[in-house]
Amino acid sequence: MLRLLLFLSALIGLAGAEQFNGSSVVNISDCPFTFYGKQYEELYEFETLVSGSTVDTFNFTSGTDTKIRAGADISACRHSGVVHKPGTNASEPEICYSQICDDTAVLIITECGPLDYCQDNSICILDPICTVSGPAVIDFYGHLNDVQDRCAYTLLSGSTVSGLTVVGYFRERRRRDVSFLDSVTLQLDGDDDVHLEQGGIVKLGNTMQTINGSTVLSNGVEVSEDQTGVTAVWTNGSNTVSVFFDGNTAQIFLKGPGGQGPQVDGLCANSTSVNDQRIPDNSTLDCEVLYNDTADSSINCAEMTEHCNLLNDTSFTTCHNHIDPAPYIDACMDTLCRYPAVDGLDCQFLDAYARDCSLRINDTVDSWRSMAGCSPPQPLCQGRICSDHEFCAETLSGEIGCFCRAVFAFPYKSNETLGDPTVCEENSASLTLVGCLLEEKGIDYTILHLNDQNCTGQMDEEDHMVTFSFDSSDPCGTEVTSNNSLLIYMNTITALNSPSDNITRQDQFYIDFSCFYAQPDVKNMTFRIKDSPVMEQFTSGTWNYTLTMKAYTDARHTEAVDSNTEVQLNQKIWLVLEADGLDDGLVAVVTDSCWATNQAGSLRYNLIKDGCANDQTVDVEENGEGTSSRFSFNMFQFSRSSSDVSVHCNVNLCANLNQTCVPVVSTVTRTD
Repeated sequence: MLRLLLFLSALIGLAGAEQFNGSSVVNISDCPFTFYGKQYEELYEFETLVSGSTVDTFNFTSGTDTKIRAGADISACRHSGVVHKPGTNASEPEICYSQICDDTAVLIITECGPLDYCQDNSICILDPICTVSGPAVIDFYGHLNDVQDRCAYTLLSGSTVSGLTVVGYFRERRRRDVSFLDSVTLQLDGDDDVHLEQGGIVKLGNTMQTINGSTVLSNGVEVSEDQTGVTAVWTNGSNTVSVFFDGNTAQIFLKGPGGQGPQVDGLCANSTSVNDQRIPDNSTLDCEVLYNDTADSSINCAEMTEHCNLLNDTSFTTCHNHIDPAPYIDACMDTLCRYPAVDGLDCQFLDAYARDCSLRINDTVDSWRSMAGCSPPQPLCQGRICSDHEFCAETLSGEIGCFCRAVFAFPYKSNETLGDPTVCEENSASLTLVGCLLEEKGIDYTILHLNDQNCTGQMDEEDHMVTFSFDSSDPCGTEVTSNNSLLIYMNTITALNSPSDNITRQDQFYIDFSCFYAQPDVKNMTFRIKDSPVMEQFTSGTWNYTLTMKAYTDARHTEAVDSNTEVQLNQKIWLVLEADGLDDGLVAVVTDSCWATNQAGSLRYNLIKDGCANDQTVDVEENGEGTSSRFSFNMFQFSRSSSDVSVHCNVNLCANLNQTCVPVVSTVTRTD
């Protein structure tokens, strides 16, 4: 309240003995006031004398000598440098602002809170909007921050929305160092969560939902879907939270009674609290690890900056009166100067601003699209389900596909490979290609095949990995080659066109893969009559097998020779060489030669040579027919030697896919 006795003109020629005894001036230029449209920077104080005595008050009577022009009590209200008379009301209904100076000069101000919005009927309601697009978070207050890692964050929580927590999951796409909002979850206390994902996918818990227009889920959340995206609405009393997600941008709309000072938390309430809102339990492994990829030389930052500043264009003038475009422009520039303008990213932030504006003015904002070269929103990746290491994007041909996330793809791209190493098992070989890498290169996996065109790749429905394989029952045109030490099985993944095709729009595609067996080394296969069996593990590239050599004293192979067995001269001994881990449809064991030596190795006697018997007592029961070789001979001793006898065998592996491996038997001729 302001009470001043202000004299605005001179007092001259008062009747009687009244006089003014000097005056003083108070400089108030540092704090001026306005009275009825005029600003005053000085106050004048007068001392009034009547018959020599100072008086505080006096009355004037009209007379011809009275020259009083203005003297008034201006008790009033003062606000922001402006003085208002008691009993006056200064209001601006369009912004719900009212300023009343009552009769006692007390100022009363009524206005909307910082998160309130003024409706046309001059009523304040709570309806702030939070926008999350790419890595950017524009909170309820219009402040901008960005998420740099690939973790889960609380977007909205608090007592005003008690029972609800809105969580945003951020993941990388084509670059490891730029994150994007990947999905949004409405976590409900004591009930199933609602997940909004790319492609318009809605899940209640882990169960995918079918949304026809608008559907109320079992937990009370209303979900609707249109050509622009999916909206989930949660209501609790007088407060409502609406979450829109189109696969790239989320807009969280909080609505309720105004003037109550909502108690909310999360990035939407304060985007600067990024570290405080991270949810470790809901995040992927190593999500906090930050990367620094090589800058993309194809990005023209100046051009992108000019594009983002289209939000200042006159086509958005209606929006400028309701929403500041500055944070949207900054978010657009920061993202597009680091990440290529693909997958509709160049229009994403303009779309987000236009949608926020539409919510404010309750009208569609589309006039800017032709100027910016942006098409109306269309369902992106509708119904397309990508695996966890993939994201939905536009292919080279403009179609929709599942591309590899950068962290997952990095080791493959660094090694310039499209898949994992060949897997060689006991009777099969397989090669797995990464489906999303093929899709990025525009390669349709369904046209790929092995040497036999009937052998095509099989895609896993969950991870979209494509596997090609062959085995002994279906070799798929496998070619077998050998050298002195290796037996190699090779096949090729290719995409040859039909002979009638004169052109192709696919890259020429050839991937050779093979498995091989290493031939056994005889030096590691020494067998001593008094110490049976002998076993050795062979690591043959990625195909492993175990070769054993055992001796028996009976034809049924039940009485094995061990260190305690006494072997008599001329006693028949059966030797069995067997490979475990080989497929007899792919390979056969061939005993090429066996010979006996004394302990010193100075004496030698050949039992089998070139796969055939070299001694009259030798009986070859099986050789080159499968994964085992069997023969028998009568025990002997070297003349003039009493030492133990050792038997050595040289075994070869023979590819039997298209040939016989049984040695040609010749007449027994001893050549020792």
